[in-house]
Parts: sequence; C-alpha cells; structure tokens
Amino acid sequence: MEKLNLDTAEWHKSSASGDNGQCVEVATNLPGIVAVRDSKNPQGPALVFTPGEWTAFLKGVDRGEFDI
Repeated sequence: MEKLNLDTAEWHKSSASGDNGQCVEVATNLPGIVAVRDSKNPQGPALVFTPGEWTAFLKGVDRGEFDI
C-alpha cells in the first residue's frame, strides 16, 4: 500500500479542546480525503477517510451512536 504524503495537510484542532491531552486534529484540505491524527503525536500515524465516511462518522456522533 502506498504511503500518503500529508506534508501539505492543514491540521485543525477544535477550539473547545482543553489541555487534558485528549484531542485529535483533522485536515480537510487534501483532495478526496480527510486525515485525522492524535494531537499529542503529530509525527505519528494518521487515519484517512473519504469525505463520505467522515460525514457519516460526524452524523453518528451527533446522533449519539457511540459510547465513550
């Protein structure tokens, strides 16, 4: 599998994120993908989703479909 180049990703963290270290960063500026990474480990791996997958996930969060 080919490694994606995320060098041009513009990472964003929610303004609601606190200093507790439980944050993710999301990059939506890359063509055809949405990348997600752990803000504590920006050099680590990123998860990559299609825009449709990301939208479905966000809708599920809004509907409370996930136990935390």
